[in-house]
Amino acid sequence: MRIVNTAEMKEIEELTFSKFGMTESLIIENVGSDGADYLFSNFLKDRDFGEIVLLVGRGNNGADGLAIGRHLIKHGISVRAFMLFSEADCSDELKFQLQLARNYGIKVNDIKDPDELLSYFHNNQDEYFVIDAIFGTGVRLPLSAFVLDVIKLANEYADEMVSIDIPSGIMGDTGFYEGGAIKATTTLAIAAAKIGHLIDQGPQRIGKLHILDAGFPPELLMAGNKKLIDYKKAGILKKKRSRFAHKNTFGHCLVVGGSPGLTGALALASKAALKVGVGLVTAITWERSYQEMCSRVIPEIMMGKIPIDDEKAEALLLQLENFSSVVIGPGLGWSEYSRRAVVEVMKCFDGPVVLDADAINVLSLEKDRELLQKRADLTVLTPHLGEFARFIGVDVKKILEDPITHLKDVVDKTGVTILLKGPSSFVALPTGDIYVNYLPNEGLATGGSGDVLAGVLGGMLAQKATEIDRQIISPSARDEKEVYYQGICLGLVLHSMAGDIAGKKLGRRVMTAGDVIENFSDAFKKLDEVKIG
Repeated sequence: MRIVNTAEMKEIEELTFSKFGMTESLIIENVGSDGADYLFSNFLKDRDFGEIVLLVGRGNNGADGLAIGRHLIKHGISVRAFMLFSEADCSDELKFQLQLARNYGIKVNDIKDPDELLSYFHNNQDEYFVIDAIFGTGVRLPLSAFVLDVIKLANEYADEMVSIDIPSGIMGDTGFYEGGAIKATTTLAIAAAKIGHLIDQGPQRIGKLHILDAGFPPELLMAGNKKLIDYKKAGILKKKRSRFAHKNTFGHCLVVGGSPGLTGALALASKAALKVGVGLVTAITWERSYQEMCSRVIPEIMMGKIPIDDEKAEALLLQLENFSSVVIGPGLGWSEYSRRAVVEVMKCFDGPVVLDADAINVLSLEKDRELLQKRADLTVLTPHLGEFARFIGVDVKKILEDPITHLKDVVDKTGVTILLKGPSSFVALPTGDIYVNYLPNEGLATGGSGDVLAGVLGGMLAQKATEIDRQIISPSARDEKEVYYQGICLGLVLHSMAGDIAGKKLGRRVMTAGDVIENFSDAFKKLDEVKIG
């Protein structure tokens, strides 16, 4: 599913009208029909909210809202619209929809003072379902005191809040708001996800994101280099496995990390790699951490030591050819020895490498740009926001304002793949493509969840490497990288799905990183529900 900025959305609209012959009125009608069907099926069919509250601005976002309200009337739902602006100031499409709304029985109130809305909320029903159709992606800040007061009241009284396209007050290109913004439980994005849904304050305001295609031409919605990962289609990334395979068929993942007191990170990453189906996993740590690691790693995982002695270390590096992928960083530590280990692995291993946590902390873009550029095989960095900011030497706030530009800049300079973790996780590829995973889960904000993700990626990439070795695909470099990119997206989806399942089973407050691993089985089953081919 495509992600667009406001200029790209405008281009889509113009081509839809000029090339495909659609009209603005027809698109609004499609939004009304599709939106009402979604709201009725998911919220209103089995729950009586009484009268639905519709907050209407003066532009086409308001027209979309009225069209949805009118189609809800056809489902037997009562709707009351509150007009926040004079009808004389409204767009032509909104004026037309307003006439239709009245004809279909929507009760329309003009409000000039927030107290009128407050009085309604105080004196009517116990629960409120509110549809926010005040502003779209082109909102201009700052908002008036009147609108801010209306938004505040709506946020306070709404039991369910559905925003049309984007929560009112949020900027479509930046996710920024000033003074106040609607806090939606669900956002019905029109045609495509917007950048503002996914960055800065956007993820904290949009709730569940659902896309209404609204009749826009599929070829326009499939274009572009920014895509939202579609969970309903993610199963196609998963390949069938032969029942006659052996352990070497599915690769061998090496996981490196675990300084004293931090071997739990190594244990989690190693177990995660094993649990996503890799044939073999070896975990190695510093000599001084070895005994601690032995008490934590499960018996199915092989173990080894990282020698400090240069000659022994050189012998170990020669053994890297036995592995299909390497994950380095979980609990590794920030010492000079750690940096040397990361550098030598990148220089000596001819295969996909995942750099996580401390493996990123001991590097910097300024100092190690050439080292990263020279790696012929796949290099994946998996930083959270703070680690990424430290790596590139840019303030976190600046990155939040425009993460995509910063990610593309680093990828262009180094040729690496970056998975930037957060409520919206971004996968930036050397192809110029950006994939975004949106399944926010505060239960993943716990120690070890990043280590689990690193292990998942290492396990997936080890399996993809064996596919390439067996020449299941074309041996060209481009095709090899494409297989790896699919493995990264699949790993990210699996991690998020398992976290979501764990949160629903156990409660997000109490779930742990280990619980995510224990729910890989259910996540794989959900992926299996997607038919391939």
